[in-house]
Amino acid sequence: MNEGGKSFLQFSGKEKLMPQEEFLETIPSKHHLVIGVPKEASLNENRVALVPDAVHLLVENGHRVLIEKGAGVSAHFTDEKYAGQGAEIVSGPEEIFKSDIIVKIAPPTAEEIEMFDRQKTLFSSVFLPSRDRSYFQQLMARRVKAVAYEYIQDKTGAFPVIKSMSEIIGNTAVLIAAEYLSNPVFGKGEMLGGFPGIKPTEVIIIGAGTVAEYAARTAIGMGAYVKIFDDSVYKLRAIQNNLGRRIFTSTLQPKLLLKAMKEADVIISAKHSPGSVAPCLVTEDMVAKMNQGSVIVDVSIDQGGCFETSRITTHQNPVYQLHGVTHYCVPNIASRVPHTASYSLSNFLTPLLLKISDLGGIEQLLKRDMAFCKGTYIFNGKLTNRHISDFYHLPFQDLELLMAAFH
Repeated sequence: MNEGGKSFLQFSGKEKLMPQEEFLETIPSKHHLVIGVPKEASLNENRVALVPDAVHLLVENGHRVLIEKGAGVSAHFTDEKYAGQGAEIVSGPEEIFKSDIIVKIAPPTAEEIEMFDRQKTLFSSVFLPSRDRSYFQQLMARRVKAVAYEYIQDKTGAFPVIKSMSEIIGNTAVLIAAEYLSNPVFGKGEMLGGFPGIKPTEVIIIGAGTVAEYAARTAIGMGAYVKIFDDSVYKLRAIQNNLGRRIFTSTLQPKLLLKAMKEADVIISAKHSPGSVAPCLVTEDMVAKMNQGSVIVDVSIDQGGCFETSRITTHQNPVYQLHGVTHYCVPNIASRVPHTASYSLSNFLTPLLLKISDLGGIEQLLKRDMAFCKGTYIFNGKLTNRHISDFYHLPFQDLELLMAAFH
């Protein structure tokens, strides 16, 4: 303080009139959102993007959340529970698709895309192998901003939504295998695991990522003998360290894999290719040499499948047999446990939606978070994902350049 009792930190009148750089930073105005959650059109999809607890938090922060009637029923969330948390229950999808942000699980159908107001934001999956060129052209024509869960990255380069769902899928894949292995028609009537005096079940896992890790944990916990194959020694070493035990690991050598397949009871394919199509690693001839009643769970079917014999199935008709081997090839395995999977996705989406609001819109988030930009495949009608562009021969625009020009 000086003698007059004034702080040395205070500016004089003259100083106040001079430019002050520290005063130039602007605080973004909070943007109140209208968020729409439609009922999934696919009978094969039981999850919902936001759970009632998430709705409560969003409403408490000043946002409107519209839930289509019956959207959460398959995941065991009633309309009454949503309404009790502040959601507005609407009878049809038309009003939902006029929301600022539409959050759903499966990609929108052609009929749903036509209900979009222009320049709205869509959060959904893509399931690239199941799409065609017209799907992207139709979305581009609506000039939407489209974000794919499976493409979103964090600052470490990891895929947070995929990782979260992969943990669920890894556990569930083993439980599915156990169900069909014990089935007298589709399996051998055997219990998956180990039992005193009986040779333990042999489980092969192709891939060494998150799905593989959680599948291995579950299978080992049940007493099975697990073998893991991958083309990355680094990943094999990492999964062994994460499991905290010595297990059988091998690089993907066809002769070694075939030898293991002839003795296997269960094979789980968990090979993920970021933003691409899964490689076909197992031929039909190799499958034909497996034991009768063995079970294949092709988790990679989301990206086309790792087995030459794989073809997409549904939750209503999940399996088929070929060469005496049972194939389970449902694309969205997490939908088999929709209550748990819905919470997992909702826990990721809710803070993201709040951040979009706090920053003043999704454009501001895209400017600040280049990792999140990886998830955006359409921006105001421009395709911004290089892989999709190459795959379907569609014009590509660099998102960073678009954002630099955006005002």
